[in-house]
Amino acid sequence: MTHLMKDKTDIAQNPNHTKVPFIIAGPCSAESEEQLMATAVELAKEKRINALRAGIWKPRTKPGGFEGAGTKGLAWMAQAKKQTGLPIAVEVATSKHVEDSLHFDVDILWVGARTTVNPFSVQQLADAVKGTDVTVLIKNPINPDVNLWAGAVERFAKAGVTKIGLIHRGFSAYGKSEFRNVPLWQIPIELKRLFPELPMLCDPSHICGNTTLLPSTVQKSIDLDYDGLIIESHINPKEAWTDAAQQVSPSDLTDLLDSVIWKSNYADEESFRRELDSLREQINYFDEELISLINSRMLAAMKIGSLKKKNSITIFQNTRWSEILEKLTEKGKQFGFSEEFMHTYLEAIHLESIRLQNQVKE
Repeated sequence: MTHLMKDKTDIAQNPNHTKVPFIIAGPCSAESEEQLMATAVELAKEKRINALRAGIWKPRTKPGGFEGAGTKGLAWMAQAKKQTGLPIAVEVATSKHVEDSLHFDVDILWVGARTTVNPFSVQQLADAVKGTDVTVLIKNPINPDVNLWAGAVERFAKAGVTKIGLIHRGFSAYGKSEFRNVPLWQIPIELKRLFPELPMLCDPSHICGNTTLLPSTVQKSIDLDYDGLIIESHINPKEAWTDAAQQVSPSDLTDLLDSVIWKSNYADEESFRRELDSLREQINYFDEELISLINSRMLAAMKIGSLKKKNSITIFQNTRWSEILEKLTEKGKQFGFSEEFMHTYLEAIHLESIRLQNQVKE
């Protein structure tokens, strides 16, 4: 846990015991010294901002776009830090990026999604920061792979880095989505289970790709007990050289933070604890019942598998599966379940059913 980030067990001294988030904000790219300084000065007025971010090297999907100011931008960051007192954070993708960043006393380095996906690149960065006291935040890989994300954490830990944090920025997916990068909240939740001691920040800018979805996405992350945000803010978003659609002005960022319902992560009231324990006990009971019901379903499926084999019928029946998926998805909607949840749940049940049927002997 870094001195720059609030300890997950540390609760601000306020009457509501509200958890105080760690917020990193700044432009997607450092375009000029004037643009960066103007943004930094305005953000520094918002006392809830804990650090200033800016892209110095920008990995672009296609060539020809603005790829960052490069090392000279680090001098602008250092000057902004001196003037505002805000710690500074930049993305690094090579050992040279690390070397240059440390030369300019960058406080927080983050590993981008395109880099996290490559273990060779991650190891190179881990070796480059070995023996330093810098904070390293690791974004999820582009693809939804928990092991790949966890592997990056382990590489930095083995290099002796003690100040490690996580950033959830969403995942690439084929097809249309309201999000630029679909959140797939279950992936970061699983990583938090594996590394409960590490702080998790949400990057709603890259998840949303627009400002319309920002409030609900930020609120969702807070509801899921994330430890803070890394969010893009530009002095004049419409004129931004990169990702203009997802950046907010410093004043709009203040409005956004004001709209969030910040959560308490504990309560002293004995009645609250008793009610919570009672409800959790109900959850435990329902979970056990669910497993028992699923077992009964699988036993019936295995009998069907045996019957199919005796009659030389294929295990997978596409028409039957389509009927089940459509019927139960509509049923789930009646209870308020999302189509995504119903498909994920039913597909998992179906795949396990097929596996068990294939094991049945005549």
